[in-house]
Amino acid sequence: MEDGAAFRALRSVLSESVLASTRCGDELAGFGADLQSALDRLVSVTDELWAAGDLEATLANSSTYLEVVGHIVVAWIWLEQGLTAFDKVGDFYDGKRQAGRYFFRYELPRIGAQLDLLAARDRTTLDMADGWF
Repeated sequence: MEDGAAFRALRSVLSESVLASTRCGDELAGFGADLQSALDRLVSVTDELWAAGDLEATLANSSTYLEVVGHIVVAWIWLEQGLTAFDKVGDFYDGKRQAGRYFFRYELPRIGAQLDLLAARDRTTLDMADGWF
């Protein structure tokens, strides 16, 4: 849509949060770097998918693509929560920081395999025959 305008806008917003996280240092900067790395890989895979010109194969794995984007957006939300909680004291803020840690350490890394699958333009779902199931 409009040559990826919404995707560019999303990238811009996420990159602003990543930049803000670098000013906090330590853990938040690391989470920001992780988010930027995931976003960069998504951009690269997206470019590869469209450049391949195989719309059928690209769309065959669209649910995986949407799951990756969803994880990246949720990581951004947790980064924003961490930025809001930065230098604040109390159980509420400690809980925000801990939940963010969990997401960045346990959930965000899962998208690596999904991005690999997308980049491979896997056709498993397309190569099914009606009589096989």
